[in-house]
This record gives sequence, structure tokens and C-alpha cells, in this order.
Amino acid sequence: MPDMTGTAGDPAELPVCPAGGADPKLTQIIFIALVAIAFTAGYITLYATLINAIWFRNEAVTANRWLIPVGVMTFSLLVGLCRKYLHAPTVMEGGFIESMKGGGHKVDYRTFPGALASSLFSLLAGVSVGPEGGIVILVGDVTAFLQEKLRIARESAETSFGVNVAALASAFNGIVGSPLFTGVFATEFQVGGNRNALKFLTWNLLAGCIGFLFYLLIGLPSFARSIAFTPIGELHFVYVLYAIALGIVGSLLAVFAGIAMQATASVMERVFNDRIFAPILAAGAITSIVGYFIPNLLFSGENQIHAIIADPAAIGAGMLLAMAVLKILLLALAFRSGYIGGPLFPILFSATMLGLATNLIVPGVPVSICILCIEAAALALAMGAPLTAILLVAVVGTADTTMLLLLTISSVTAMVLATGLKRRRAVPD
Repeated sequence: MPDMTGTAGDPAELPVCPAGGADPKLTQIIFIALVAIAFTAGYITLYATLINAIWFRNEAVTANRWLIPVGVMTFSLLVGLCRKYLHAPTVMEGGFIESMKGGGHKVDYRTFPGALASSLFSLLAGVSVGPEGGIVILVGDVTAFLQEKLRIARESAETSFGVNVAALASAFNGIVGSPLFTGVFATEFQVGGNRNALKFLTWNLLAGCIGFLFYLLIGLPSFARSIAFTPIGELHFVYVLYAIALGIVGSLLAVFAGIAMQATASVMERVFNDRIFAPILAAGAITSIVGYFIPNLLFSGENQIHAIIADPAAIGAGMLLAMAVLKILLLALAFRSGYIGGPLFPILFSATMLGLATNLIVPGVPVSICILCIEAAALALAMGAPLTAILLVAVVGTADTTMLLLLTISSVTAMVLATGLKRRRAVPD
């Protein structure tokens, strides 16, 4: 059972493998990077097309809210069928973050059809997961297939993992909109260890640049500047105090997410044991009820967030806080029920709701500081990767130098609190 509050200090655990084996050629890394980003672009385009046609631009759904439970339960049933008959994997025992560190989902490209169908149905079911979890699994399957057919890194599981992370760098650097995103993540988790760190990072940066340029050249929208704010400009000392306080708020959100994950896993295991359909349909039913009354809580949240930011006062601080809590609970429910997806966008949504509520309660704090500092702290603690969290929030929120300082302070606050909490747990009673 993965811990949402992992630390970046422990190197990624890799499978025991024979030493040696020829390294892949750079041309092979380039080819795999191109395949990875081309597949990811197609997957994201297909997902966006389907979700718009079925949900967001479907007049029948917008005019008849009772169709929300029908749609959620239908796609949830399809997820269960994919698991039972197509042997689709899940992220119940490790997803996006674990896979990027070398754990989580076990790659088996023979399950690719089930994984592809299940990941799309999961996203269309309206549950609280983002597309990144499915991309990790699917790109991993594609990369494993290519490595086998091209006879790349067959004698070294460690080298094979390095190639897989390079493929993920191409995929994620393209959709995030930063040539450094996955390289920073891999560096924080010491992918490759002392012996292969520089080599793997070289592959990672090369593949990441390819993915970034591919997305840029064909004009696909990335998540860069998707929640753009006006630059803060001049630094005031009180902003530093704001960043510390908001770092504490973001830390509490991440801790709550970790507790929700663990508690939900325990309840699901006790109530449903190893059954497939029951937990998925139960999660779908709960999502249907919540989504019927609060449609903004459906899906990962990246589409709904812009309208909420435009007029948070229309929703009110109390409802924003409730939405922040419910989004995390729905994320934990989806993760532990068998849907395929990732946690990053739901966490960003929840952190944004908290930031907007804070700004309504304390209007003297600039809204950009409220949102971005809470996001950075929450992601830093949830991923155990503060540099990656800062970079991601800076890219998505278009942070200037002053905001980068505040993001760093809030992230440091989160990591200091996490360290203190670990030490306290380690002390025997």
C-alpha cells in the first residue's frame, strides 16, 4: 500500500538484475522517445475528444442532470469488465509516483488492450483521477514491447528501467510543457544510483526535450500556464509569512490525502475482499451521488477549475472547503476501487479550492499566493519531491522570481513538517 507522503531521500528500489549488458544507442532512445510522445499525444487527444463529446459538450447531459449517474455507472461497469475479462491492471498497489520511482505497476505489455480501455473508461466515469496514471502504465507497456522487439537492455533490468523512465520523460515533459520536469523528478529520486545516474539523466533529458519539442511543434496544448496568474512583482516581507502559513495548510492537505488513502484501502479490503465489480460499482454509486449535487467534483478537475477561479465568491468559502475535502475522499475511493488514473490533478484541484477559500476568508492575501503556495506544499509532501513540485506549480501557474521564492518557502515548510512528523513517529512510547 503506497504512502502518499513518501520522502525523496531514499533511492528508487530496482529489481535485482545481472550486471552488464549493452547500453541502448542514442538513436534507439530517440526512437522510443518519439513513439512515447506520439502515443501520449494521441491518447490525450482521444481522451479530450471523448470527454467533450460525452459530457462537457453534450446538451442532453447538461440539460438532464439525471444522466450523470447513468453515465458514471455505465463507465464504471465497463472498468469492471476490463479488469475481469481483459485483465486490466490497476493503481491500487502503486500508481504514477511509485512507477516513476521504480515500483508500483508491474509492466506486462500483454495487458495493454485492457489497460487502454480501462484507463479511458476510468477517465470517462467521472471519478476523481487524472490521466497521468494511465499514461504511466500505457507508455510503460509500449516501451517494454519496443525493448523486447528491438532487443534493448535485455540483460539488465536496471538499464531497462532507465529506458522506461526516458520514455516517460518524453511523454510527461510534452504534456506538462517543461523540458526539465521528469529530469528533476528522476534526479530527486536518484534514478540510476551512483553508477548510472548521469547516464540515465542524459537519456532522460534527451527524451524529455524530444517530447517537449514534439508537443510544441504540432501545436498541442500543454498544461503550462493553464492556471496563469499575474506576476507578484515586488517582494514584501509579509509574503514570506504568508508562504510559511500556507505551507502548513498544504501540508495538512497532503497528510489528509495519505490518511484517506490508507483508511479507504483498509475499508475496501475488509468490506469487499478480492471482488472486482462490487468496489468499482460502489465507488461509482458514491461518485454519482456527489456528482449529481456537485458536478464540479466530477473527473480530475482540470476542466472545472477555471470557472471556479473566475468567480469563487459565487460558491463561497464554506463550499470551497467542502469541495477540497470531498475531492480527496473521492480520489482515495477511486484509487482503492480499481480505476486507473493519477493523483496530481485532483490534488491540484483540492489545493486550489483551499487557496480560494483562504483568499475569501483573508482577502488581504493575494489569491495567487494562496493557491500556488498551497499547491506547492501539498504536492511536495504528497510526492516527496519538493523540486518537482515547485517546478510543476511554477510551470502551470506562470510563477515569476518572487513567486518562485514563496513556492520554495512553502515547500520547505512542508518538508520540515514531514521530517518532524517522521521523527515523532519513530520515537517509541
